[in-house]
Amino acid sequence: MPRSFRRVVTGHNAQGTSIFIMDGPAPSVHSRGTGATTATDFWETRAAPADNSGSLDPTMDHAFRLPPPQNGTIFRVVEYPPDSQRVASMRRPDVAHDSKSEGYVRDLHNTRHPGFHKTNSIDYAIVLSGEIYALMDEGEALLKTGDILIQRGTSHAWSNRTNEPACVAFVLIDANPV
Repeated sequence: MPRSFRRVVTGHNAQGTSIFIMDGPAPSVHSRGTGATTATDFWETRAAPADNSGSLDPTMDHAFRLPPPQNGTIFRVVEYPPDSQRVASMRRPDVAHDSKSEGYVRDLHNTRHPGFHKTNSIDYAIVLSGEIYALMDEGEALLKTGDILIQRGTSHAWSNRTNEPACVAFVLIDANPV
């Protein structure tokens, strides 16, 4: 069962006073089914500087997409099940990897890991729980709870080689292609 996250969002009332405008489970949760990763999008911006006016939830008016919007950002948490479940899920014939919406997918049957992809973004990744390997075209690094990775538009994959889920928070920021 995917983890549920409480999301509290602040805003302003008509008089300009700061208030809480949302408090509850984050509603934008995406999963491809049993054994797949679960991504929870908490907030999104569509320009820089960000627009803090209004009280609409920008994560709810579109289908899931991996990269942030052009000139925007996404704050999300991804729960990675163990590779023993996830890799089989990614190789199911009914699971499509759409390179247009999810970034470049190198080779679904990549012998190293089928999760290799690339987006035009800079991503700040913070391991919240568990441990996970960050895989590059050449090399890998084991990240444990509290570790931080700065992912700069590189081809990469995530590999959870344990028997427990790994939970990683991401801030994705649109960037120029490499």
